[in-house]
Amino acid sequence: MTNQFNPPYESVATRSFANQSLQKGILPVIAHRGASGFSPENTIAAFDLAVEMHADYIELDVQMTKDGQLVVIHDTSINRTSANAPDETIYVKDLTLASLQRYDVGAAYDSVYEGERVPLLEDVIKRYKGKTKFLIELKSPELYDGVEEAIAEMLEKNELANILHAEVILQSFNFGSVAYLSQLLPHVPLGVLTSRSADLTNRKLDKICTYADYVNTHFTNVTQDDTLVGRIHARGMRIMPWTVRAPGEVQPLIRAGVDGIITDYPNYVK
Repeated sequence: MTNQFNPPYESVATRSFANQSLQKGILPVIAHRGASGFSPENTIAAFDLAVEMHADYIELDVQMTKDGQLVVIHDTSINRTSANAPDETIYVKDLTLASLQRYDVGAAYDSVYEGERVPLLEDVIKRYKGKTKFLIELKSPELYDGVEEAIAEMLEKNELANILHAEVILQSFNFGSVAYLSQLLPHVPLGVLTSRSADLTNRKLDKICTYADYVNTHFTNVTQDDTLVGRIHARGMRIMPWTVRAPGEVQPLIRAGVDGIITDYPNYVK
């Protein structure tokens, strides 16, 4: 259940930046939905390519099926990314895992990827653990009762709920969900997502830093406000803006002092 409260919270980032592999002078590259500029988003093909391109993190989106399985897909419906979707809108929450995996999410991108299926989150974790790190977005958690608990259980099961390893960051546009995760997973770094400059005022940042470690916003908020990175850092948080899709967008972010870059094209930053 999504819990809409803001608890007292000592930032994971404040307590142990040194334990997270975001060391000074090294700018992490986060492959957005995998190397999605070159392959179908949120698929094994995209994640394999991201690892091959030496991305420091793969970013992925998590939702829950009708039978309670955590799956990796961006949209709340399957229509945009599926080659064999019907005309009517089909929502992830209304499908069992078996039904969801009947849809081909590779061929709509290119026929060479025909046969790609929506992966289970746990399968992705097991495949890439130790090869890269994970930036996991809870997509529309308000639609999925118990999704925060399910993710916490899965991370604990796979020994990824310990800050000493710092292999996972969780994030969401739903600030209440992030606050709730801070209680369930006190040792996992957490981030809020927003594109709204209204969420980036000092007053809002003062509140966010009580439960989150990252403020990950659209890159234009960084380039249009030269105080933003400093104001976030001053509150013990970090910032990894999204989504870079052109080479010229990289250097202004590096000059601004961001802590990572989320991109469809990992080679633009590496």
